[in-house]
Amino acid sequence: MNILIIEDENLAAQRLSKLIKEIDPAIAIKGVTDSIEASVEWLQSNPAPDLILMDIELADGQSFEIFTRVEVKSPVIFTTAYDEFALKAFKVNSIDYLLKPVKNEDLKNAFSKLKSLKGESVKDDGINNIRHLLEGLYQQTSEQFRTRFLAKSGQRFVPIEAHEVAYFYSEDKMVFLKTKTSQRYLLDFNLEELEKELDPKDFFRANRQYILSNKSIQDIHSWFNGKLKVKVIPETSDEVIISRDKAADFRTWMGE
Repeated sequence: MNILIIEDENLAAQRLSKLIKEIDPAIAIKGVTDSIEASVEWLQSNPAPDLILMDIELADGQSFEIFTRVEVKSPVIFTTAYDEFALKAFKVNSIDYLLKPVKNEDLKNAFSKLKSLKGESVKDDGINNIRHLLEGLYQQTSEQFRTRFLAKSGQRFVPIEAHEVAYFYSEDKMVFLKTKTSQRYLLDFNLEELEKELDPKDFFRANRQYILSNKSIQDIHSWFNGKLKVKVIPETSDEVIISRDKAADFRTWMGE
């Protein structure tokens, strides 16, 4: 069996290689890539491997993008540090996913599962089913949560990645985003629209005026009548107060 490893953490890639050799020394690791770009280039330049072990979160984006840029002819076993809800789709498919740090027994079971499903050779219909699943999952992921915004700055538009945003806020019937570097941009959204399109793991609707990124929160203080006062970076012009009704949800969201 020939395997391609797609993993942007060097130690994790080394660990996978070691586990693979422990399971079956005859397995050949044909390549190790650490980004979407490098993986696309490798797949375009080399024969399709029998299996790809693929990390989901890469330095230059989610590995699902690979499937939109090159035809992947190999079955895939995903590895990830996050047991995200979207990954449940793989439980009903022939290809598995493994949580990091990957354990020897889990990897061995995944190999056994693959072997029992494909026999000695990968079937075309199995590959197509995998590809359709991945395309659907990528589309679901990309459509469900917005990862980029086109913000206004004077007469020009500026692309802003969601992970760069500290918070969104309304002011004078307009909505702005503030980046972690204190840059302010006007958006053609209202907060209700933003709330539906942002990943709830990363953003919380604090009140009628603010949607906060979890990375922007510096301090949380108890306030009057069960409310919470939140200090964020960059500082806001107004106090950010979480109502008593939302306080419990906010604490849970912050990891209480």
